[in-house]
Amino acid sequence: MALNPQAAAYLKLFPADMSADLATITDDEIRQLRTMDAMAAQRGAPAPMAAVRDDEETGVPVRIYRPAGDAGPSPVAVYYHGGGWVYGSVERNDPLARDLAARTGAVVVSVDYRLAPEHRFPAAADDAWTVLADVFERPERYGADPSRVAVVGDSAGGNLAAVVAWQARDAGYRLAHQLLVYPVVDVAMDTPSYRAYASGFGLGADEMAWFVKKYAGGADPSDPRLAPLRLADMSGLAPATVITAECDPLCDEGAAYADALRGAGVPVGYRCYEGSLHGFYGLPGFFDQAGEARDYAAARLREAFTG
Repeated sequence: MALNPQAAAYLKLFPADMSADLATITDDEIRQLRTMDAMAAQRGAPAPMAAVRDDEETGVPVRIYRPAGDAGPSPVAVYYHGGGWVYGSVERNDPLARDLAARTGAVVVSVDYRLAPEHRFPAAADDAWTVLADVFERPERYGADPSRVAVVGDSAGGNLAAVVAWQARDAGYRLAHQLLVYPVVDVAMDTPSYRAYASGFGLGADEMAWFVKKYAGGADPSDPRLAPLRLADMSGLAPATVITAECDPLCDEGAAYADALRGAGVPVGYRCYEGSLHGFYGLPGFFDQAGEARDYAAARLREAFTG
């Protein structure tokens, strides 16, 4: 499939997901890059909220968004940002979290989990679970209705959302939904989409290998806390929405995860956005498909919260 024209225009500006030399970049340079965001203006205008509060749960910073008109107790979406477990933050993803709250009417709890290489696997997964468990255990702290809790994540955040979804099942917590946007659900990196879109499409195979090495080098690649596609039993997991981009190395594993969930009897909605790139969902200033995908995702979450 040919690139969407907007995707082609984007690649002229940002031909690679990372501009740094992955073979020589130092940890100090990684930390410096975390403070930069060349695409900040394209992340969308921040939606007004009734309240935004920074808090902390057992050492894990969170930012809690309460949309206008919310009276609580409310549905809650626990959101995990992307960035390869190395980059990203609550601050950088503030516009997306606000948009999620505005579109769904849910309180959004955005999780500022620990990043690699300072904090390696399973630190991010542990932080992701700490916050979700607290939402279920102390819902009043978040103005939450514990019967209407969803997890949401994009890219590496989609990995964390998928991981905590099965941990919630095993802990006896009932999730209303899991929304996974081009999630990392395996680390084998051997699918046809990895070969077809290995380079020249923004996020490349080399960058993904670098992210995995920084986060989980030496870890068991079949550990479902790292590769939820390897989970032995997916029955009883929360209903899911999986969104992928066609011209993305992660496309096939996202589709495979949706298929595996369906095979286990889990209700799944799946959409692949043709001709689009990894990261499109977070950049409505570049991609019309971002708005289309967000409309779809919000509709799925609203249905889950009211069903």
